[in-house]
Amino acid sequence: MYVGFSAATGPVASDHYVLGWSFNKSGPAQDLEISKLPPLPPKRKISQKPTKIIVILPVVAIFVLVVVIGAVYFVRRKKYAEVREEWETEYGPQRFSYKNLYMATNGFKEKELLGAGGFGKVYRGTLPNSDAQIAVKRISHDSKQGMKEFVAEIAIMRRLRHRNLVQLLGYCRRKGELLLVYEYMPNGSLDKFLYSNKTPTLSWLHRFQVVKGVASALLYLHEEWEQVVLHRDVKSSNVLLDADLNGRLGDFGLARLYDPGTNPQTTHVVGTVGYLAPELSRTGRATNFTDVFAFGVFVLEVACGRRPIDLQAPPGEASLADWVLNCWRSGAILRVSDPKLEGTYLVEEMELVLKLGLLCSHPMPSMRPNMRQAVQYLEGNASMPEIQAERSVCTSIFSPSNETSNMVMSFPSSLEKYSSHYSLTSNESLIQKGGELEILLS
Repeated sequence: MYVGFSAATGPVASDHYVLGWSFNKSGPAQDLEISKLPPLPPKRKISQKPTKIIVILPVVAIFVLVVVIGAVYFVRRKKYAEVREEWETEYGPQRFSYKNLYMATNGFKEKELLGAGGFGKVYRGTLPNSDAQIAVKRISHDSKQGMKEFVAEIAIMRRLRHRNLVQLLGYCRRKGELLLVYEYMPNGSLDKFLYSNKTPTLSWLHRFQVVKGVASALLYLHEEWEQVVLHRDVKSSNVLLDADLNGRLGDFGLARLYDPGTNPQTTHVVGTVGYLAPELSRTGRATNFTDVFAFGVFVLEVACGRRPIDLQAPPGEASLADWVLNCWRSGAILRVSDPKLEGTYLVEEMELVLKLGLLCSHPMPSMRPNMRQAVQYLEGNASMPEIQAERSVCTSIFSPSNETSNMVMSFPSSLEKYSSHYSLTSNESLIQKGGELEILLS
């Protein structure tokens, strides 16, 4: 015979104590005196630490996760943060998000860089969820500038519609920079075709079409839109070529608008060395005819395949306009045509373009044609007047000269560095900004 104890509480843990027992194998067991039984042992204290750890750890983990997610959200929000003000809502349809532009350009990586100038860098991009290619220009702006007026001007520029203008698609403001979004021109700028050995020579047929296209664009800006638009920086590097090699005038970073019949109020001379009309040094006031002057230099540049100023040229040929004028006087105007063309051009068209370039770059504004007349000459709808043989040379501001100059400075442009001579009077100051030149007349 065996005697034992057993207890069952299922999965729950429990303690059992035997304080006394009575047993008799041959008869009734003796009664137990409860009062004489020993007391129960003290109750064992159960540790709460495991329970606390089980409860606290998930709470801490959730808190840390929330903090991390919040930090990531804040950083990403700050990364793509844009500047917005109430008055900008009226221009909303043309505004791009910084995030989309960042993604479109692969984070503005160097491999997407199309070019750089005094106003910023231009990147190629493809809009997310679209195959549309764009060009994004990043510009650092002065916080002191009236940003409302500047954005309003961008909105106006976006309304310009012409087949020979680079279309401004929109913009984005972020912190200290402004991003302008343009339609993408796959063939880049005209100056690369004129001067780079890495690109094929642009045929005369295409050059003549580019000249006519830019002339048509300037006519639209000066006379055919609801306001007068002065481009103020017409040059080969600001003319872009589309897929069909049509010329598109772009970069309106210096452009100014005013109502027809009124005079522009700016007294800041801005532009690029070699394209600045001589009267700007006296008046400081840009007009339609200062654009015409720059167009004339541009026309000569396209026909001759030479920069407006070349300090490495032989004596008397450093200024492109003066060199062409001297060749015209000597009866050898075709000598200035671009050697890369190898004579593959229509003589009548080449002479027409060269004479138009001389006429538009005349030192006297009153002797220059307006853009409507220039277009008529190019289209053969009007006869071009004869060029005056007694016309003076040294037509542009900062044309190389060894006379009357008491100041020599070097002005870097987006193409190269020019060393130019210019006399500054007591009420003039000269400021260099990136690839551009600005003269302030007090």
